[in-house]
Amino acid sequence: MIARVLHVSDFHIGRPETPQTHAALRELASRVQPELLIATGDMAHRGRRAQLERARELLRELELPLLAVPGNHDIPYTFPARFIRTFEEWERSFGETEPVYSSDRVFVVGLNSVRAWRQQGGSLSSDRLARAVARLEDAPAGALRIVALHHHLAAPPWRAKRKRPLKGRHHVLQALAAAGAELVVGGHVHQAAIAERREFEALEGPASALVLVTVSGFGRPRPSRSGEARGVNVYESGADTLTVTTFAWDGQGFAEVGRRAFLRR
Repeated sequence: MIARVLHVSDFHIGRPETPQTHAALRELASRVQPELLIATGDMAHRGRRAQLERARELLRELELPLLAVPGNHDIPYTFPARFIRTFEEWERSFGETEPVYSSDRVFVVGLNSVRAWRQQGGSLSSDRLARAVARLEDAPAGALRIVALHHHLAAPPWRAKRKRPLKGRHHVLQALAAAGAELVVGGHVHQAAIAERREFEALEGPASALVLVTVSGFGRPRPSRSGEARGVNVYESGADTLTVTTFAWDGQGFAEVGRRAFLRR
């Protein structure tokens, strides 16, 4: 059974939009026919209700099941709302902050890595991580096991300035790998990265494949900032392989720029 998942991140609604990218995303979704859309946060730029509702409207236009997790820009920017109503507007528009999607082909666990007291950095409490591990262990046999969060584990090859990877990412990686995660996806840095665990960490003996992916941002909140591509990813899994296809905005559409295949077992 072939499963396809479309992954977007960092719309930053509230900053100037590019209508052509929305139309191109609809065209790509129609062509690829994914069973699920994953959105890994920063749907809004300042966490305002109108911005989140606009983001929800754009995602619903794709007419796909949606799994969305919040980013650091999806919570209120002002005090005291940032601390006393942190996820209220997000939940109004998108529901819970750690959703789960399950089918015979794909199993996705959403993780909320946002912390009100951190503007850029993300972290996971031990309770959240333990809950994700328990959920992964309930995945249907053969389903591609994905974990989705906003803050990246795989750093991009280009500059990222203050946007450091998830705090304690080594511990998180070990826990998710032990629970059988095959793909961990995020955004946050507006640049792409793909790495298989055994490409950067020496492991003895056989080990299950685990691919870390950071997707390019969909929006471009700071047009003057260099080095920030715009793009989306498509993940396709069969019984034995996982393929990651990257698409980049070229001014007219989302063009395929790369494809990597990994062994699942």
